[in-house]
Amino acid sequence: MEKHAKFAVIGGSGLYRMPGLTDVVELNLETPFGQPSSPIIVGTLAGQRLAFLARHGIGHFISPSEVNYRANIFALKSIGVERVISISACGSLRDDYAPGDIVIPDQLFDLTRDRKRSFFGDGLVAHISVAEPFCAQLSEMLYDAAETTGARMHRGGTVITIEGPRFSTRAESNVYRTWGMSLIGMTTSPEAFLAREAEICYAVMAHVTDYDVWHISEQPVTVDIVVEILNRNTQIAFQCVENLAAAINRERTCECGIALANALITQPDAVPVETRRRLGPLVDRYLGIP
Repeated sequence: MEKHAKFAVIGGSGLYRMPGLTDVVELNLETPFGQPSSPIIVGTLAGQRLAFLARHGIGHFISPSEVNYRANIFALKSIGVERVISISACGSLRDDYAPGDIVIPDQLFDLTRDRKRSFFGDGLVAHISVAEPFCAQLSEMLYDAAETTGARMHRGGTVITIEGPRFSTRAESNVYRTWGMSLIGMTTSPEAFLAREAEICYAVMAHVTDYDVWHISEQPVTVDIVVEILNRNTQIAFQCVENLAAAINRERTCECGIALANALITQPDAVPVETRRRLGPLVDRYLGIP
């Protein structure tokens, strides 16, 4: 069975499997950055080979700060993935983004502290452009696929990633609102940035589970509230992915696939051989095989 896929889904809280796959193969991969959060499941959906990875592990035992984001993205890159959909639970920082709604954000603010944010270093410097952190082309396709499910949809908005795993204080939540943030979550950073470094298109399907803690007329967010909304939205997520799989076959015309072309600043002959070998799937096309 084919072990490669160009399309992948990273499942967040509440999403640990992808039903409907046929011709399934389970891949237990090792990367230069360690093991991914879970085995990668590759199967066929709507005629498309699709890879699925559970961000928090099967059974949700990995905290947001403990997720090996580099291993996850590198592993997907190594099996040929070109497009990634992240399915994430988020809190809303706006009245009009209500619990149960789905948002396809277009901007990202990173407030994390304790995470590895780049594949690069150790003698190879890259300054990746992330002015537009999500692939606009893939985000548009994702919005169209989700809209056909009948869910209440929103296009655009900024998601702020906090370190977690605790939820925000009310003071913090209100500050984020004054900054113009729309959504709050714990996993989009550095995942989106690593996807760009790997030249993978990346878009987020954010499921609004709560109003964080700023909305004084609503109950403060708890795990039970998050799980309840996610369980209701799970079928919507599955249907959206199937819709997208049926429509995603066309070739990429965005610039995500050449993101490193103008990002590598180190002279090739100055890059340590071991670094070039470790990052081969990312840089061989630019630096050659050592």
